[in-house]
Amino acid sequence: MSMARNALLCLALLIGLALAGCSGSQTSAQEDEMEQYVTAFKSGSALSNTFSDNRAAGMKGISQNDRLALFIDDQTGTIAVLNKQSGEMWYSNPADRDKDSAAQGVNKALLSSQMNIEYYNNFGQSNSINTFTDSVSYKQVKYESIDQGVKVTYEFGTAKKSAADLPLMLSAARFKELSDKLDKTGKRALSIAYKEKADKSAYDRNDSALNGLQLDRAFKAFEDAGYTEEDLEKDMQELGFTQDKVIPRIFFASIEYKLDGDSLVVKVPQADIHAPSAYPIATISLLSFFGAGGKDEQGSMFVPDGSGSLIHFNNGKTQYPAYQQLVYGDDLTTKTVEDASYEQAVRLPVFGMIKEHGAILGIIEEGAAVAAINADISGKLNSYNYVYPSFTLTNKGLVTLTANNQERTLPHFQEDPLKTDFTVRYAFLNGSDANYPGMAKYYQQYLEKHDGLPAKQTESKTSDAPFYLQLVGSIAKDKHFVGIPYTSLESLTTFKQAQDMISQVQAKDIANIKLKYSGWFNGGLDHKVPDHIKVDGAVGGSKELKNLIAFAQEHNVTLFPDVAVLTANTGSDFNEKSNASRTLRGVVAELYPLDKALNRRDRTKSPSYVVSPRVVGDYANDIVKGMKGYQTGGISLRDLGSQLNSDYRKNQQVDRDESENISTSALNTIRQSGMNIMAQGGNAYALPFLSDITDAPMSNSSFKLEDEAIPFYQMVIRGYINYTGTPYNLTSYTDEREYILKSLEYGSGVYFEWIHEPNYKVKDTDNNGLYAVNYELWMDKAADIYHEVNDVLKHASNQPIASHEKLSEGVYKTVYANGFYVIVNYNSSQVQVDGKQLEAESYMTGGVQS
Repeated sequence: MSMARNALLCLALLIGLALAGCSGSQTSAQEDEMEQYVTAFKSGSALSNTFSDNRAAGMKGISQNDRLALFIDDQTGTIAVLNKQSGEMWYSNPADRDKDSAAQGVNKALLSSQMNIEYYNNFGQSNSINTFTDSVSYKQVKYESIDQGVKVTYEFGTAKKSAADLPLMLSAARFKELSDKLDKTGKRALSIAYKEKADKSAYDRNDSALNGLQLDRAFKAFEDAGYTEEDLEKDMQELGFTQDKVIPRIFFASIEYKLDGDSLVVKVPQADIHAPSAYPIATISLLSFFGAGGKDEQGSMFVPDGSGSLIHFNNGKTQYPAYQQLVYGDDLTTKTVEDASYEQAVRLPVFGMIKEHGAILGIIEEGAAVAAINADISGKLNSYNYVYPSFTLTNKGLVTLTANNQERTLPHFQEDPLKTDFTVRYAFLNGSDANYPGMAKYYQQYLEKHDGLPAKQTESKTSDAPFYLQLVGSIAKDKHFVGIPYTSLESLTTFKQAQDMISQVQAKDIANIKLKYSGWFNGGLDHKVPDHIKVDGAVGGSKELKNLIAFAQEHNVTLFPDVAVLTANTGSDFNEKSNASRTLRGVVAELYPLDKALNRRDRTKSPSYVVSPRVVGDYANDIVKGMKGYQTGGISLRDLGSQLNSDYRKNQQVDRDESENISTSALNTIRQSGMNIMAQGGNAYALPFLSDITDAPMSNSSFKLEDEAIPFYQMVIRGYINYTGTPYNLTSYTDEREYILKSLEYGSGVYFEWIHEPNYKVKDTDNNGLYAVNYELWMDKAADIYHEVNDVLKHASNQPIASHEKLSEGVYKTVYANGFYVIVNYNSSQVQVDGKQLEAESYMTGGVQS
């Protein structure tokens, strides 16, 4: 048994060194570099007080313009921004935080911190440091004046040893061995430093007693007893604990604060982030309590969950977890996707704080691809309501090693941390704009100014609302011939049948049809990678596709053939070993089909693969080349506008920020070819290239902490991009009333997904999620829903949403830019609105109607 343990330990240590990604000499060089930073770091000279204001007592005026004034406390690093128009003062840290009796320990310290850093040790365990406890408290802060602002540089930690540098545990035998080597003073120091376990098998480190002189005496005792690194390794192996090697945990990071018109731009420069090689930084949380609302204040936090969501101050939901979501959803190379995720993704990198006399909108300008939005309410860790961004610099995976029938799991970190700066713009709103419609308007104008949206839509020949229709051409189906299994394409909707279905739809006076046709090339719905375009014979081949294109153009139907770019199915045209992304474990990133009955991945089926971002640009060029001969005028991108994945292939890493740039370039390539792009989901970086979005978020995730869903996403994009939610016949709506009301409130088009063949044709296939899609069952219902929605929304054709508000529980009013408004009542009973009776599950309209 001892030999087996030793073999496993040696194997773990050897591979652990390899996983660290650098040799001993490289580590030494990095530690020498850290020493240079320590030596070079000097507290800056006192900042000059450019101006002062009684509302910022004890703080120095740094920069101001006609809208804002920036102040800083050069003793604590706290900043404040004065909104001159409203007179509202916004602090990076609560002004009355010292009086908060709810916050204790580290939570108390975090209230005074501007940055919190989580880092890993060699065992993959997470630890944290913050600017207050680990920098300000040591007076290790440097201030520098910069154009329109100030730069604050922090040195975290100290080379001075702490209790954490002593062994976490000692066996009874080790304790006696050390004690026998010490004099009376040393014995006493050791007995204070360690407490015997109840079963007397070992001794635990007594951290509460290890302070000041007693800590010094404990270190001297270990030194006098001759305790070595080899002894620590033996103790860890024998007692089964892990502990850092004694290396100074000293980190550096800076925050730049600059005024820019009506905004404060806060940047953490990547070049100023330095950490010991043994302690890679996991995440950085920035200005966690900027503008935090107290327990006696009224207001809400805005979070970008799905279409948008509000968390009201002090809502009393202290039993529920804090809000946290990744911007742009999961990275499929780092997430173990064993079950279905029913939460809405974050599509926009924004968040906000709404108070009675003003509001702040946060816009993540750099680092959004690796950001998360966090929020929580008072009464849990402290007495404040707060929302803030955090950024992931280094991802961690796990590698399991086996030796002599024993296993040990070791951490494996990505090779290189993120190369981007982390920048957040805080816009200050007041008056009638200090609410979520004002935030949406500001962000819309911001995107427009920075080319983040396509050109604004103008009135077209028709004012009819769009009718989105997805037709599925063919799917792969397992069959048998004389007892021999084989897979072939099962036709569900041929190109000829599609023409007939469109004719029937138009015969019911459904107009402005936007046709998304999937399962048409390279092997059906789950097609092979688009490195070429070969139209499937099962649905009619190239000739019939061209006939469908001509038919669509003749009948004013916009055609969008559907293509997946970021997911690949196995086949001779895709080499997963070279072209699939790798996980942090170094293996190919696989995606197994979801068994909805069991709500987990079915590993008995063949997987698909996450396509490496390295080849996405080539696929975009291949799509443009392959589509050139068809002149469809449009293309549907199933995943390029909604997914964002990394590739952790050794020596060829593509991080998520780089992946965003690759996706943006690919979208631009396709758009520049002249095709209109319909995308699923619609992440912020994709918006400038899109004409239409399907599966746009039409609600939030209904997290317990949240209080209201809002159409923030729709308020940003309407008037620039057409959109719809998920197909009505595949949603959870039990009847059409709620779907119609939601379409009117959110300004959305109607959407159905159909096939020509009977529903049983998808039975016993990997596409059995298409359980209610035969068009004949839905044609009349689709016409009824479309006409009711269109009769209202045609009065707001291409009009942005100007405002949205909750009038009462279940009653909402949406006002469009031309003055036309809709009031919807989701309740099962009638309500009174402006003296008028609004029936149950109904709506009323008003304003300008053209």
